[in-house]
Amino acid sequence: MLHKMPIILIILIISILIFNPLLPVSAKQIMYALSLTIKSGIIFILPFIIFSLLFKAAVGLAHRASLVIAYLLILICCSNFCSTFLSHYVGSWIYHFDLSLILPKEAQGLMPAWSCSFPKWIPNNVAMFLGLSTGIILGAFKANFAQKLAGYLEWLVSKLLKSFTFFIPLFVTGFVMKLQYDGVIQTIIKDYASIFFMIAAAQFTYIFLAYFIINHFTLHRAWSSIKNMLPAAIAGFSTMSSAAVMPLTILGAESNAKNKDVARSVIPASVNVHLVGDCFAIPIFAFAVMKSFGLAEPTFLSYLIFVCYFVLAKFSVAAIPGGGIIVMLPILETYLGFNAEMLSLITALYILFDPVITCTNVLGNGAFAQLVDRLQFANKRSTYQRPDLEVA
Repeated sequence: MLHKMPIILIILIISILIFNPLLPVSAKQIMYALSLTIKSGIIFILPFIIFSLLFKAAVGLAHRASLVIAYLLILICCSNFCSTFLSHYVGSWIYHFDLSLILPKEAQGLMPAWSCSFPKWIPNNVAMFLGLSTGIILGAFKANFAQKLAGYLEWLVSKLLKSFTFFIPLFVTGFVMKLQYDGVIQTIIKDYASIFFMIAAAQFTYIFLAYFIINHFTLHRAWSSIKNMLPAAIAGFSTMSSAAVMPLTILGAESNAKNKDVARSVIPASVNVHLVGDCFAIPIFAFAVMKSFGLAEPTFLSYLIFVCYFVLAKFSVAAIPGGGIIVMLPILETYLGFNAEMLSLITALYILFDPVITCTNVLGNGAFAQLVDRLQFANKRSTYQRPDLEVA
């Protein structure tokens, strides 16, 4: 069913955009409430999924887990730095346009028919830490027990991920209805089309080049990898939460990986911190807002300092709607000279564009998982070849 999901979701979204005006508000509120309920359920079980997947990864790498974690952190920082640094050139180009952005008007959004939220029993970052630390300790001192437990947890997670695919259409429907009802889609198209188009073009060009390079400059392989990630990307667009669609992201990354365990461990570890969409959108929006308010374009050195703090701040971002911009506001104020009105405007613009940003984040996480998988596979292959070379 997963390989047909992009077509199903595209047909679903088009149908909603066409027939949504004909539906009564009560029906839209019910669908939105169902979507929120499903999302709440996903968020509730996410700590278990994160713990289980990282526990299994840590058990298998108990004697070198710290090196693997350091390796992942370095790769995440390098990827975020690269995308944020490249956004400088797009932002500088946009800065020379004749821009006059205005603050979007607030409107009463679609309200759900009911509110059903599950309690958040443990934060995702705590589950991540517990999964890694418990896996390392048990893997080192109780290896047999740890491996059995890891296998059982993996079986449970696999069942959860497969069952989630059947809820995807219902999960997406309510959020798409809300986007149209709130006028977000119309606002993006009418008032901010040019600036949003340039940001989206920069984001998706970067994403495509990443998949193209990772797949050894082979076009059909790159497209196949992107296609496997489309269900997660489309769900990310409608829900505006990378965390909520993480089960789908894992499924897509598994399809692109030679070693599925890599995808299952990399995605939970990077979903909240590897955010390519934010790395392009926020700096480019910043250049556009600075031009609108008459601020001077930042020098290369000042922007480089901003990038360093920007990348570090990514480790405190929650992958929830609007979460990417909140922790960046003090950095924008300190290093780019934003005032309160400018901060308000960039926050509004970010939230308006959040569907596309989240979509790009999900695709970027898929590319990152595939990159780690390729690097690990290449390292293993070279290791296996060394004895032969020595014998020769």
